[in-house]
Amino acid sequence: MSESNADPGKVVVNRAMSLDGFIAGPGHAMDWVFEHFEDNPFPEVEQATGAMLVGRGTYEVARKMRQEDTTYDGGPQFVLTHRPPDEPEAGITFLSCDLAEAVATARAAAGGKDLEVLGADVASQCLRQGLVDEVLVYVLPVLLGDGVRYSTSDLGRIDLEPFANTQSGAVTMLRFRVRKPAAQH
Repeated sequence: MSESNADPGKVVVNRAMSLDGFIAGPGHAMDWVFEHFEDNPFPEVEQATGAMLVGRGTYEVARKMRQEDTTYDGGPQFVLTHRPPDEPEAGITFLSCDLAEAVATARAAAGGKDLEVLGADVASQCLRQGLVDEVLVYVLPVLLGDGVRYSTSDLGRIDLEPFANTQSGAVTMLRFRVRKPAAQH
């Protein structure tokens, strides 16, 4: 267990998913997500978020979608990458450290609020390393048939404990605590 787990706020994997398990459609299409989030059906999630950690692929997709006027204030954004850009972007911090250090850095910037982890690869890595406290998933009423799966194929088994489900319009939000293995003595 990392030292960052002693800090206030939780590490939360947060994502929208089609009913058939995709977080993005073919070609990383995400328009189907924004159709359901025009009115921010769960403002309490945004209010509880102090920072975001994403992988380079998710960052690139989000950068292309900025024309969609998708305003979401999740606090400072950290991008974990082996390939930081030559020119920095305002409001974005690129990290090339190991995963636990990236989580600790972004969590410190969250100021006691939750750290939101976005993207299949980074989220799967965080789950595998036991760095996640909670999984939050918005299930949207759409079947995509293909695209980017909820998690990477090498995730392995992660046990979850459901603790909340909420409906807002057509969107169902499911929340799970990540069951951590008992500490070895």
